[in-house]
Amino acid sequence: MEFLSQILRIVIIDLVLSGDNAVVIGMAAHRLEPRQRKRAILIGGGAAIGLRILLTAIAAFLLTLKGLHLIGGILLLWIGFKMLKAEEETHEGLKVAASMKDAIITILIADFVMSLDNVLGVAGASEGSPELLIFGLVLSMGILMFMGNLVANLINRLWWLAYIGSGVIVWTGAHMIFEDKLVHNHWKWIKGSTMHASAAVITVLTLMLAHWYHRVRTS
Repeated sequence: MEFLSQILRIVIIDLVLSGDNAVVIGMAAHRLEPRQRKRAILIGGGAAIGLRILLTAIAAFLLTLKGLHLIGGILLLWIGFKMLKAEEETHEGLKVAASMKDAIITILIADFVMSLDNVLGVAGASEGSPELLIFGLVLSMGILMFMGNLVANLINRLWWLAYIGSGVIVWTGAHMIFEDKLVHNHWKWIKGSTMHASAAVITVLTLMLAHWYHRVRTS
């Protein structure tokens, strides 16, 4: 029963914490041709397994580093901002080429930044069992590949989902910034509902800036 309970906890953790990562994969790969999209998700997801294993090995050390979440959060804000460039240009009628290499790199960078909570959750639920830890990591990547492809197909059908996807990425980055020890020590009042409200403001401002910079500024 204990073993089954651990597996159930790992499955729930993977399902709950893999959503934002799947959005990144879908956003990065949806402009590729179907065959290239599957290859990009497969290659990027496979390489991400290696990165997650590495993260698991050094997770305890990474948690002691001040500024890590701050850097990662800023990087996610930049990724969310950059991803809207192609969407805005396409809306203007320009045909924007998609690169499988760029998609894979984006998937790897974003997954590395956003996977620490997932890795720590799975590591805790496995309670030191290497078999359960490997099961959790492989399961999380299977979920990501399936959900990422699903998100990519949805964005291709409903273009406005790209803005929601970028918003999710920016929202996640804003929360990472506020949760960083350096930021929290200086602005302790940013927590709870205040943190959510501040993240929402940053998300809206970032999307507005991306819209202006990528379309209005160049029109």
